[in-house]
Amino acid sequence: MEPLKIVVLAGTSREKRESIKAAKHIAAYGEKLPEVTIIFAEPNDFSFPNDGNDPEGRDANYHALTASADAFFIVTPEYNHSFPGSLKRMLDSEYANYVHKPVAFAGVSNGAWGGVRAVEALVPAVREMGLIATSWSVYFPKIQDIFNADGSMRAEHQAYYEKQIGHAYSELIWMAQALKWGRANLSK
Repeated sequence: MEPLKIVVLAGTSREKRESIKAAKHIAAYGEKLPEVTIIFAEPNDFSFPNDGNDPEGRDANYHALTASADAFFIVTPEYNHSFPGSLKRMLDSEYANYVHKPVAFAGVSNGAWGGVRAVEALVPAVREMGLIATSWSVYFPKIQDIFNADGSMRAEHQAYYEKQIGHAYSELIWMAQALKWGRANLSK
């Protein structure tokens, strides 16, 4: 069986973003899994035109990425009780490429809630786009206490997050396999 292609999306383009540490950690975990290929992407990798060059407002590279993806793992920081506009812009540029594909979430914040409100705000948005939200999410509260300045996870958090991320990937992979089969074999 061909490996599943999972796109890990870092949700913000801010310069001093702490959430990039969690996103890279989640991508690195996925790269160790034998049945998947991980593609790491972030808003800074793309240019989403809104000046009329492309009436759909698409970036050709992001369009190709979403078309070939079997699943997505979105890592979003929480800004003002929601998710960043840069993530919304990325997601809004594609609709047809998301239909019947699963998405897992990780929320990040420097406060006690770990981005739970951002994830909760994302669920109805991605459902409208045709993505299928998994039921297991990972949360990184007080992100500044979980990762070192160099982006490595502090040893005392390793076991907990390995388990949480593992659960999220297990569900995402199962759903990706089932939905990939469904897209290939069932009529809409």
